[in-house]
Amino acid sequence: YPRIDRETLLPIAKNIAGSDNSCWYPPGHGDIYQSFYQSGLLDVFIEQGKEYMFISNIDNLGATVDLNILNYLINNQTKHEFIMEVTDKTRADVKVRTITCFQIFKVLFFVSNDEQGGTLIEYNGKLRLLEIAQVPKEHVDEFKSISKFRIFNTNNLWINLAAIKRILEEETLEMEIIVNHKTMDNGLNIIQLETASGAAIQSFEGAQGINVPRRRFLPVKTTSDLLLVMSNLFTLNRGNLVMNAQRSFPSVPLVKLAPSFSKVKDFLSRFQSIPNCLELDSLTVSGDVTFGQGVTLRGTVIIIANHGERIDIPAGAILENKIVSGNLRILEH
Repeated sequence: YPRIDRETLLPIAKNIAGSDNSCWYPPGHGDIYQSFYQSGLLDVFIEQGKEYMFISNIDNLGATVDLNILNYLINNQTKHEFIMEVTDKTRADVKVRTITCFQIFKVLFFVSNDEQGGTLIEYNGKLRLLEIAQVPKEHVDEFKSISKFRIFNTNNLWINLAAIKRILEEETLEMEIIVNHKTMDNGLNIIQLETASGAAIQSFEGAQGINVPRRRFLPVKTTSDLLLVMSNLFTLNRGNLVMNAQRSFPSVPLVKLAPSFSKVKDFLSRFQSIPNCLELDSLTVSGDVTFGQGVTLRGTVIIIANHGERIDIPAGAILENKIVSGNLRILEH
């Protein structure tokens, strides 16, 4: 879709052939329903006897097949055409580009690339998805409040295939348009009109939200997220990331790494080994910082290297509720 100039409200692309990629944007994962139908795949899978599809974000490592939810869908006396997995917000919680499909039993499983979703609200007797981009600026803090909006959409969705076909053919699919205001690299202010797949919840019969454990939502969007999943906080069990049983509480630490860690190559070069994070509550790293072999982080740890300075955390160091600042260099000899 063409990006729109915020001032003129006209597409910034002059024509299709002569425009560079920056003039265009993906339509948002709400496009999956029409694309799935128009491609013919929806009919193919219905003819094969498939009943439901499961959609999740491609970077959500916790979105694995949950047979309990599948059993609930198939055997519940009330037919639920749409199930949205939601989970409780934590302190750390303040788009279809790539789709992979695989099949198991009578369910299709999709993974897509997206960001954390909005929250469920009830409006005119139906469930609706409210995204932060739809919230006026003066109410954003209220929207982010853990006490008022306690859950958010993980974007793990279970949807009945026959219901999708019916809704599209009856033209009763309703999804709010999300107006996203962005600034391009050249400074031009633009608008992107998008839809979210979860917003379709209002169009389905028997739609429900199911509150699932936080382990169903483990997105890796930044190297801060990558640090956690590479640490000893998690183990891999039959392809599933499982929280280490030695961790005293189920929530994950809040991690904020400096921009110097943002690229994976740079991130890996700054750790001789990933620190022990079993007892970590929060970690903030600013500036030029490196970590030696076998470092342990506990409680709240803040490491600040001022501009022009560097901090090398020595091998075997144990930092517990510490603030480290200034300059600390460890040189080879």
